[in-house]
Amino acid sequence: MQIYRILSALLSYPQAELIEALPEIRAALADEPENLEALQPLLDYLQSNSLIAVQENYVGTFDRTPSVALHLFEHIHGESRDRGQAMVDLIEEYHRYGFEPEISELPDYVPLFLEFLSLVDDDVAERLLGEAIHVLAAIGVRLQRKQSPYANALLV
Repeated sequence: MQIYRILSALLSYPQAELIEALPEIRAALADEPENLEALQPLLDYLQSNSLIAVQENYVGTFDRTPSVALHLFEHIHGESRDRGQAMVDLIEEYHRYGFEPEISELPDYVPLFLEFLSLVDDDVAERLLGEAIHVLAAIGVRLQRKQSPYANALLV
């Protein structure tokens, strides 16, 4: 589904390419008015601030605040051994569908997971999202409490 690819882009570390693609993202969301409305604050935020300010906010939000980290298994397993096995299982799931994630990202990185969901059948995406939705929703609620423009990207 296209929404997963859009959310993946919006939740990734902001680069100039993302800012340049905002008109395309808005156009793609035009067919999904409820998602466009939900994501409007984030789109406006990204468009109205300097890239440096957006990048600093992203790092401060996601990299320096463990309660909203964008790594699914960190919220479930912490630093336990179970997290390692969960990573292996997720990589196997990716490979089963022919998806080769970049080595630079851990497999449970939310934007990577969402990119994967955009490439598989809707039934598979819904099943896997169903397994992760409670973590994503919890991150979204925590971001809402912090009045982060990223909150709705995890609650769509």
